[in-house]
Amino acid sequence: MKKKKLPLGVSDFKEIIETDYYYIDKSLLIQELLDSGSKVSLITRPRRFGKTLNLSMLKYFFEAYHREQTYLSPTTTENLRLFQHLKIWQQGEEYTGHCGKYPVIYLTFKDVKEDSWEKAHNKIQNLITDEYKRHSYLIDSDTLLEYDKEIIKSILNRKTNDTDYSNSLKNLSKYLCDYYKQKAIILIDEYDTPIHEAYDKGYYQNAIDFFRTFLGAGLKDNTSLEKGIITGILRVAKENIFSDLNNLEILSILDYECADKFGFTETEVIRFLKDYNLEEHFESVKTWYNGYIFGDAHDIYNPWSIINYVKKYRAGLQPYWINTSSNTIINTLLSQGDRQVKNELEQLLNHQPISKVINTNTIFSDIEKDSANIWSFLLFAGYLKVVDKNYNYDDELECKLLIPNKEVYTTYRIFVKSWFKENLLSSEVELLLKSVLNGDSATFGKILQKFALNSMSFFDPSGREPEKVYHAFVLGLLITINQTHVVKSNRESGFGRYDIMLIPHKKSDNGVIIELKKVDKDENETLKEACESALQQIEDKQYETELQEMGIVTIYKYGIAFEGKKVLVLKS
Repeated sequence: MKKKKLPLGVSDFKEIIETDYYYIDKSLLIQELLDSGSKVSLITRPRRFGKTLNLSMLKYFFEAYHREQTYLSPTTTENLRLFQHLKIWQQGEEYTGHCGKYPVIYLTFKDVKEDSWEKAHNKIQNLITDEYKRHSYLIDSDTLLEYDKEIIKSILNRKTNDTDYSNSLKNLSKYLCDYYKQKAIILIDEYDTPIHEAYDKGYYQNAIDFFRTFLGAGLKDNTSLEKGIITGILRVAKENIFSDLNNLEILSILDYECADKFGFTETEVIRFLKDYNLEEHFESVKTWYNGYIFGDAHDIYNPWSIINYVKKYRAGLQPYWINTSSNTIINTLLSQGDRQVKNELEQLLNHQPISKVINTNTIFSDIEKDSANIWSFLLFAGYLKVVDKNYNYDDELECKLLIPNKEVYTTYRIFVKSWFKENLLSSEVELLLKSVLNGDSATFGKILQKFALNSMSFFDPSGREPEKVYHAFVLGLLITINQTHVVKSNRESGFGRYDIMLIPHKKSDNGVIIELKKVDKDENETLKEACESALQQIEDKQYETELQEMGIVTIYKYGIAFEGKKVLVLKS
């Protein structure tokens, strides 16, 4: 049997069905949304999890044709044939009766990624104009007032004011309702893409102000609205953008509704691989691309990565998803994070969960105020997964978080490696690691000093927290020597907690213990004295106990002292 084409980068539902692309049936999303009874739903999922394709499916299912077109019988619509072989058509007239019944407004903001508000606003206006063009037949209708027709013409000709664009969603739904004698369905795809870009490029408030008015006018108390469905990565907090919406149902990755309608389930992936004679690769595929948990749906896979892998399987397993975005915001948030953020990132890289209170109303300004909110952002953006959750004594949602899979782990590896590339040559990184593992404290100290001098402003613009540099160093160790050593930090051994321990996979290789000390200026302590104090602590607390019990013979012990940007390394 001839294998179907793979819809890589194709997000138009009609094109996929008519061109006979491979399609995993998600049409029961229609049933869930109709059953929910919610006036307006915001569905949040990570990027590349099928939001645009699903919204396109909803558009083709619900949309009616205007009366000037060729007559269609009451039981037949142009798009009915797209759905007759899908699961939704097996659910009966209660659901199929909605096919082709409503006027639909469809807008996707997924490509609004401009470097200024002027350019972004212009692109948004173009998208609104294009949707008005799709309904330009309204101008010839005798059901609309001339005043309304003039507003439509002014938008079509791009000769109108900001107020008309801000009210364009509400106005168009009214015109369509008047024409069809049927309330409209509004579909807004990737509403927060311009907001993410605005945060990164410095025009955040402009974007917030526009979308608050635009969405508020179209979706709240709109008598011409049948149902509104919005998709995005984050719920930008109610007081921030949805302040005018009190009829909004949130369907996030933490909720049970629509849990298996975005992304591929394990059953779907197994069938997909089998259809392309790749079922023997399943376990490897699972390690790389599985790991997401949406509501009560475990084992959700990233569809973009799965489709790419099936199409390019000869090239092997690769991080397809992370290469679809610059990850600029992620890099910025993590690099600016405080010492605790660096510690928790280190935990995650060691495949250990962190427990965090998750804020479902994430806004970027909150992240700036409290770095703990970074983890909420990373969770909803797809860079973490929930492995357990419960409400604490303060009725806050507390979740245990892990990196989902090997593909996403690669994202963090690339991020940490970039820290080193910013400040050291590749040859210097190799020499640094070699010196650490071979007991060469002089070379170790020399390169570490250069790293501190180059990176201090990057990690801490004020220069008041040099510890950040050393936590960056630990993260760098985690990423760069994990093939030969396990890197542990702040763990109990002997009679205390060591700062860093490098445990070799092979007993014949060298083990390393590192203790860090900040010079005590109040005691007029010198760098050398601080180093010696660190080395003495290693001995007094018997930190080598853990390594010795593993049978490691050669153990190098380093004391590292720092005073501002000054560094000294001594070995015992």
